[in-house]
Amino acid sequence: MPKKVDHQAQRALIADALMRVAATRGLEAVSLRHVATEAGVSTGMVQHYFRTKDQMMIFALDMVSAGVQARLAAETGDQDVAPTPRDLVRGLLLQMLPLDEQRATEGKVALAFLSYAAVRPHVAAELRENTAQMRAFFADQIRATSPAERGVDPELAATALLALVDGLGVHVLGGHYSPDAALAALDQYLDSVLPAEATGPRPRADRTITPPAPRTVGP
Repeated sequence: MPKKVDHQAQRALIADALMRVAATRGLEAVSLRHVATEAGVSTGMVQHYFRTKDQMMIFALDMVSAGVQARLAAETGDQDVAPTPRDLVRGLLLQMLPLDEQRATEGKVALAFLSYAAVRPHVAAELRENTAQMRAFFADQIRATSPAERGVDPELAATALLALVDGLGVHVLGGHYSPDAALAALDQYLDSVLPAEATGPRPRADRTITPPAPRTVGP
């Protein structure tokens, strides 16, 4: 009987190898051959699952996003109360900052992917759609705290949040800021658009809001 192959696991193995190469050597060093060597498989196997480098890159970024969303779900899933809008927004943003080794690796890959996508419109479309989803999600959470009373524009505040976390991530990766300094700056801005006193804890509901999978770009 032929041996059953877990094709999703094989794709994940290759994507993980791609991320290690991209994080340590940059995307210019990524090729099907380099990824195959890193993964310990043949170039033919890589080509079997990914016909082009673009396909491999997009799958790898999807894997990063899925991992981030899984971590966020695990952190909020065991709480006795439903997360507040501030909890949801802050939790998602923290997953996009390089606060530990795993998130730093993801951040390096995401930054490399941004450069890669800048000259490939069809690849960049993957990022634009995800960014639009996150911006809309953040705006909805900010709007839920009655920001009009404080003169906060939800869409502009959401745009600023994404720009802030992107910039903080780049500077933490470059060693310009410490993770603690980045967290302090993020929390100060959150206080202005999602003050804690306006988003007190609520009883856990049967349905909770599921944030979109972050792109970890910035990271």
